[in-house]
Amino acid sequence: MDTPILDKLIEQLKVMPQDLQWRVLEFARALASARIQGVPGRQLLHFAGSIPPDDVNVMRQAIEQGCEQVELNEW
Repeated sequence: MDTPILDKLIEQLKVMPQDLQWRVLEFARALASARIQGVPGRQLLHFAGSIPPDDVNVMRQAIEQGCEQVELNEW
């Protein structure tokens, strides 16, 4: 574990009210006991290339058109 992170965490905990300290503790315990889900990437390699190139191009164009635009007045 990275000691500077622990030091920063302890500094923050020291200035928190006790009820928030308990919440942090509960959250840390939940993270520690969380079950890792998923599969290793090597098990997915057999899917590589399974999407036809034309479909990939359609998806790429849709992403470029829909995701690469900035809506200045959105917020």
